[in-house]
Amino acid sequence: MTEQQRDAGEGAPADDAAGAPKVTEGTVEALVRAQLAKALGGKRGMVEAAVPTLTFTISYIISSELRLSIYAGVAAALLLGAVRLVQRSSVQYVITSLLGIGIAALFAMRSGNAADAFLPGIYYNAIYAVVLSISVLVRWPAIGLMIGPFIGHKEDFTSWRADPAVVRLASRLTWLLVLPCVIRVLVQYPLWLADHYEWADTFALLGFSKVAMGWPLQVAAFAAMVWVLARGRTPLADAPDSREQD
Repeated sequence: MTEQQRDAGEGAPADDAAGAPKVTEGTVEALVRAQLAKALGGKRGMVEAAVPTLTFTISYIISSELRLSIYAGVAAALLLGAVRLVQRSSVQYVITSLLGIGIAALFAMRSGNAADAFLPGIYYNAIYAVVLSISVLVRWPAIGLMIGPFIGHKEDFTSWRADPAVVRLASRLTWLLVLPCVIRVLVQYPLWLADHYEWADTFALLGFSKVAMGWPLQVAAFAAMVWVLARGRTPLADAPDSREQD
C-alpha cells in the first residue's frame, strides 16, 4: 500500500453499523475510475444492449414487416436473458435492453412508421444532455453526485462541493458524458427527419447509427475520462470527524 493510500485510509471515516462506504483510494481519480468501470458492464453488457436493436433493424430491412421485426428484437432480448438465467448471472443489462425495445415498439406501432422506434432514444439523449449540462452550470456536476457518498462526511454526500478541485474534476468528467449524447442527437435526429418526411430512405442508417453510437461512444467517453483522470491527482480531503479526533 502506498503512503497516499495509507493517509487516505486514516483520514476517511470508518464503516458504521449500517455499512456506510469507506474511502480507501488515495485519490478522487482512482475512486471515479472504479465507479465508472462498474457502470459500463463490460463487453458482454455492451453486446446485450446492441443485439435487440440490431436484430430489429436487420429484420425490418429484410422483411419490411414492422410487427415481425419488433417480435424479432424482443425475442433476441429474451434469448439473451434466458442465457443469463441459465448461467445464474445478472440480467440487469438484458432487462434494460428489453425495456428499451418495448418503449421503441410502442412509438413505432402507434404511428406505423418503423423509424419512430428510434425516437425514444433521441429524446432520451437530448434530455440527458440538457440535465447533465444544467448540473454542471449550477455547480452540482452529476459525476460529483456519484462519488459524493465516498468523500468527506459519510452522512452528508454533498460535502465534496467544499473542495473546488473536486468540483472542477467532476465538471470535466460530466461534460465528457454530455458529448456522446449531443453527437447522437445531431446525427440521428436529421436521419429520422429525412425518413419521417420521406426526403430519403434513411431507416438503415438510423438503425446502424444507433448501434454504432451506443456503447462504442460511451466507451470512447470513458477512455477520455481515464485520460483526464490520469493527468491529475486530486487528493481526498480528510474527513472532519477524523481531524477532530486528532
